[in-house]
Amino acid sequence: MTRDDGRTLHAYDSAEEDRLAVVWHHGTPNIGAPPAPLFGDADRLGLRWVAYDRPGYGGSTARPGRDVASAAEDVRSVVDALGIDRFALLGHSGGGPHALACAALLADRVLAVASGSSLAPYGAEGLDYFAGMAPLQDGAMRAVLTSREASEAYEKAHANDGDIPFTKADWAALEGAWSWFGSVVAPAMANGPGPAIDDNVAFVAPWGFDLAQIGAPAYIFHGRDDVFVPSGHGEWLAAHIPGAELNILDGEGHVSVLKLGPRVLEWIREVSAV
Repeated sequence: MTRDDGRTLHAYDSAEEDRLAVVWHHGTPNIGAPPAPLFGDADRLGLRWVAYDRPGYGGSTARPGRDVASAAEDVRSVVDALGIDRFALLGHSGGGPHALACAALLADRVLAVASGSSLAPYGAEGLDYFAGMAPLQDGAMRAVLTSREASEAYEKAHANDGDIPFTKADWAALEGAWSWFGSVVAPAMANGPGPAIDDNVAFVAPWGFDLAQIGAPAYIFHGRDDVFVPSGHGEWLAAHIPGAELNILDGEGHVSVLKLGPRVLEWIREVSAV
């Protein structure tokens, strides 16, 4: 679709118009294709998938200087184009902050929001942002705090780094149903790390909204062993979102926590009064 400002947004829609729409917010770096490992559960629960590539990823035009809050404008454009009034939100990893932005800024239309493996705001009071973060991710986030140029240099230097800090549980998930991630990471990186750097720049800048604005039911889930985004981030988010439910899974990492996906979709179905 083409927005009023001329940018293109590449969106996805499973097109079951009689179902509750769940807007998927993809991770960093992914394209926006909804999560195929959860399609069966969505069908079982009568859910419709809607998603889009964040600016710069896949088929969506880049938006220099975008912040986390800007996701709300893009989601509004997508759901309006599809004739969807009210909807739920699900974000994972880099999609978590963007899902929360939509819950805060589109509060009159959001029925529920679930966010997994998500960063909390940089500089948040009471949060040790880097505590428990693996060196590769720690370095990436510190580089982007220095400058975009430093981040570009860091990404180039580590482009072929094989020491990805996944846990054993993560690797098992990636060898199983969540091997699906291979289909969304490669195209996201096809034109270089620019969109991922855009995400990271937005994560460490002011997000542009207040978590206290979220009025819909919220579910925060995280793996206790996550070293990409340590579980302290999820705990901080849940403590600052009114009424949020928190689920920290022992023994799970950044990806393997998605074993909760079916239960999260059940929760969305249960709390969404449509």
